[in-house]
Amino acid sequence: MMNHRAHDRSGLTLIEMTLVVATIALLVGFGIPAVRALVHSFETQDGTRGAISAALSSARAMAVKHQRYAGIRFQKKCTSLDQADPLKRVAEAPQYMIFIIHEEPRKMKGLTIGFRAVEGLEPIKLPDTIGVIDLTEVTDDADIDSDVELNDATAFSIIFSPAGKLLVHDVRTRNRDGIHDPASAAADPDATDTSLDDIFNSVRNVVPSSGSARDRVGAFIQDDYDSWGLEREASRTSFTIYEPQKLRSAFEDQTAWSEYLSLLPAETRVYVSPYAGTLITSE
Repeated sequence: MMNHRAHDRSGLTLIEMTLVVATIALLVGFGIPAVRALVHSFETQDGTRGAISAALSSARAMAVKHQRYAGIRFQKKCTSLDQADPLKRVAEAPQYMIFIIHEEPRKMKGLTIGFRAVEGLEPIKLPDTIGVIDLTEVTDDADIDSDVELNDATAFSIIFSPAGKLLVHDVRTRNRDGIHDPASAAADPDATDTSLDDIFNSVRNVVPSSGSARDRVGAFIQDDYDSWGLEREASRTSFTIYEPQKLRSAFEDQTAWSEYLSLLPAETRVYVSPYAGTLITSE
C-alpha cells in the first residue's frame, strides 16, 4: 500500500490577491491626507521652526558624538549660470540648512577654522514660503539693497562645542579637500588642485564656464569670496524668520530694510537655547 504525502500549497488565490491590493489601496488613500498635512505643516512658520529646531538638536548631538565643533549652515543655493555674477537672482534662490563640522587643519590645508559639509547628510531645503536671515549687523546705514548684502545676511552658521554648548566661533566653510580655490576639472583636466565636493566648492565649479547646470560641481559657494559676502565670520546665536515673497518685492524696489525687514514683529526673531539647541521665541 502506497503512502501519499500531502503537499502544502502556498500562494494566494485571485480573490485573496484582490483583497490585498484593495486593502493597500485603502491604506494609501488614508495616508495621503496625513502626508499632505505634514508637508503643509512644514511650510508654516511653526512647522519650519520645528524643523530647524530638530536640525539644530541633531547638530548638537553630532558635536558631542564626534567631539568636534559642529552645527548648521544656512545658505542660498547658487542658481546663477554666469561666472561674472554668481549671485545673480539670489533673492529668488532657495535657502537650505547644511550640516557642517569642523575639520582638522592638516586636512584643510592649514585652515584652523575650516568647516566642511557632513558627508552623507544632504542639505535640507527650507520651504519657499519661509526664509531665515541674520540682521544683527544690519542697520539703517546698511540697507539690504544689493545681491552681496542679501547673500551675506542669508549665509550664516550656528555652531555647538564638543560639549554640546552653543557658542560664537569663527567659521569658514570650504570643500572637503580644504582647497582655497579649486580649479575646474572640466576646464582644466590636468589641474591637480581640483575638488569634486558636491556641497561647497569654488565659483568656477559651482558656476561652470559652459553655462550649463549639468556641469556644476557643488551647490553652494564656499567662504573664500569676500567680494560676494562669503568670508570668514563669527557664528550666530539668533536669526529672524521672514517671508521670501515680501522680501523679494521690497528688495526689487531697494527698500528691503526700510519697508519690510525693519518692521518685522518681535516674535519673528528667534534665539537658540545655549544648552538644548532648541529655538526660543523673542518676547
